[in-house]
Amino acid sequence: MWKNHLLGIVIASAIVFIGAIVNPFSASADELHWGLKKAQNEQPAEAGAALDQMLEKYGAIYKGSPDEKVIYLTFDNGYENGYTASILDTLKKEKIQATFFLTGHYLTSATPLVKRMVDEGHDIGNHSYGHPNMARLSEEEILKEWKKFDDKLREITKVERTIFARPPEGTFNEKLLQVGNDAGYRHIFWSVAFKDWLKDKPQGWKYAYDNLMSQLHPGAIVLMHTVSPDNAEALPKFIEAARKKGYRFDSINNLVNKEAGLAGSFKTHDRSL
Repeated sequence: MWKNHLLGIVIASAIVFIGAIVNPFSASADELHWGLKKAQNEQPAEAGAALDQMLEKYGAIYKGSPDEKVIYLTFDNGYENGYTASILDTLKKEKIQATFFLTGHYLTSATPLVKRMVDEGHDIGNHSYGHPNMARLSEEEILKEWKKFDDKLREITKVERTIFARPPEGTFNEKLLQVGNDAGYRHIFWSVAFKDWLKDKPQGWKYAYDNLMSQLHPGAIVLMHTVSPDNAEALPKFIEAARKKGYRFDSINNLVNKEAGLAGSFKTHDRSL
């Protein structure tokens, strides 16, 4: 009997294992970690059919059209390390509108830079106030994170509220997407990223440049962190090289408008006059 019992355990374990491979999201339905097949040879990155369907259901996006050579720059700012001003200088010089996903810590510790982002026409995204694992929060706690961020942003910039959200460390679940959608937040993930958040281990501008160029593809939503000097130094070189390959840069705002068929009418946030 014990042999039959053991055999049953083995078969059940195999079914679970195979199920996790075929549908990896079901094995850990309460906590998903953003990941995708990276772009190669300018072929767009792919998150897979299951995740594509989930994102589409709640209006979340991670890339634009594969038929247009357009790049969308986004930056995550949890804390300031001295390189954001240089990035802003480059964006201003190149006339590119980016989206900065900020935390509550950044709003309070780097207020002048936040004001500059808004003044220079960049969009502010909600990266939560305290940078928690959003997939482990209740609906009430999720909304509190976003609202606390928006309240502080309004206090220092007069921006009424954010529209774009990005979960810390790319950890999310379907509940988070639904709560965000119901509350008027649109989740923006990414299709191009690399390990660039280790502030004490710079690897040189070429490291960042090579990673960006190797993953370049039409409709790319690029995620970079502003704590590394590599990104600040590589950014102007990347912009120049991408343009030489026929790419142009646009805003997430325009991408969302185009997807919704409401070009020019969608507001990423409201500014009080």
